[in-house]
Amino acid sequence: MASRTLYVCSSCGHEEPKWLGRCPDCGAWSTFVEEVRGERKASGFAARAREAGSRAAAGKTLRLDEVGGGEAEGRIGTGIAELDRILGGGLVPGSLVLVGGEPGVGKSTLLLQVMGRLGGRCLMVSGEESPRQVAMSARRLGVAGSGFEVLAETDVDVIEATILRGRPEVVVVDSIQTLYSPELAGAPGGVGQVRECAARLMRLAKAEGIAVVLVGHVTKEGSIAGPRVLEHMVDTVLQFEGDRFQAFRILRALKNRFGSTNEVGVFEMTSRGMEEVEDPSAFFLSRREAEVPPGVATVCLLEGTRPMLVEIESLVAPSPLAVPRRVARGLDGGRVNMLCAVLSRRAGLALGSQDVYVNVTGGVRVEEPAADLGAALAIASALRDRPLERGTACFGEVGLTGDVRFVPGAGRRLRELIKLGFDRIIIPEGSSGGAPGGGAASGRGVNVVEVRTLEEAVAVALL
Repeated sequence: MASRTLYVCSSCGHEEPKWLGRCPDCGAWSTFVEEVRGERKASGFAARAREAGSRAAAGKTLRLDEVGGGEAEGRIGTGIAELDRILGGGLVPGSLVLVGGEPGVGKSTLLLQVMGRLGGRCLMVSGEESPRQVAMSARRLGVAGSGFEVLAETDVDVIEATILRGRPEVVVVDSIQTLYSPELAGAPGGVGQVRECAARLMRLAKAEGIAVVLVGHVTKEGSIAGPRVLEHMVDTVLQFEGDRFQAFRILRALKNRFGSTNEVGVFEMTSRGMEEVEDPSAFFLSRREAEVPPGVATVCLLEGTRPMLVEIESLVAPSPLAVPRRVARGLDGGRVNMLCAVLSRRAGLALGSQDVYVNVTGGVRVEEPAADLGAALAIASALRDRPLERGTACFGEVGLTGDVRFVPGAGRRLRELIKLGFDRIIIPEGSSGGAPGGGAASGRGVNVVEVRTLEEAVAVALL
């Protein structure tokens, strides 16, 4: 069959015979890329499986109660507690895990440390580095003598044959965008190549019970490069967050078929590799011996089951522009604009002619609505040039009507704040019920202040 040209959406995988500016399926603009299709012949694992007669075996049904594989059965521990907790207890045999993040954030470093702990049970497929370069990195991290094997190859046929010959328990592919299938036209990293290589590795992992970890590059927007269908194919998607100029890193589970998607792991990048941060709250809080300056508020977030304290900073200054600037780093810019409007309209703060800058210390990315109250109080404190009282913390969601709304896990947040020595905690009304608020906290000298509106919270915080 002669080759033909199709245009494939890099976001959702939708195909069209001609180029379109906007994808009719997902609505994304300028995402169609050219892909040449020709006659496809079964090769690699698919051909061998067909020759072995596994197609007939695929039609065999099993009773669900006869199928093994309990929650903790057969999980492969990585030796890194933070990573195991995010995965739900370790790697599941036969699963496909996608790890994404910006260049230099620590993806390869963390996976090298994992392979160092697994030793001979692991195979690393490197499409970007030679074995000598991998060995140099391994020696720097102190895992060179662990015994795992390295394959410098990008041909997925060769990779499949190597995996079937050695049958490792864990395979790490760095990265999926470097692989190519000879049966498809197009350069490595194209939509069709990424989709086909991932599909073949997925079939191999499921059939042989091998845990496969794929490293994925990200686009300038922060999403994993390649077709969006790649994230749907894999079982788990892990995303590294953090500024590469900062020491800390956050590993977040965006998708997990075998565990919770609310868990995060906190790591610190050191000369010895990625080290676990056991107390993230102390790590993200500045050690201020003196009075807290204006424009700083401490917020208690809840990442999965773990409470985590961060500082939100703000600077408010008269704007020389007709339209004042609203700059947010670590927070959603639209959310900051909304908080400024609510502060102006509901709390009586004159922000119409002021530039507002908001930053989360450490470069952490905050998405939880519980940070609204902290960001609003930081802006109010910066505007009035009046600091929050030392030992003050807060959490709560702010609505468009100016009310401060309840957020889940209030009891856990309060316990964390009290444990870390905060003696004045501003929370939404009704959040201390059944939690160590009122009575228990008062007995320990902790003043838990419940507020109903943002105006009331500003008045309480800036006495």
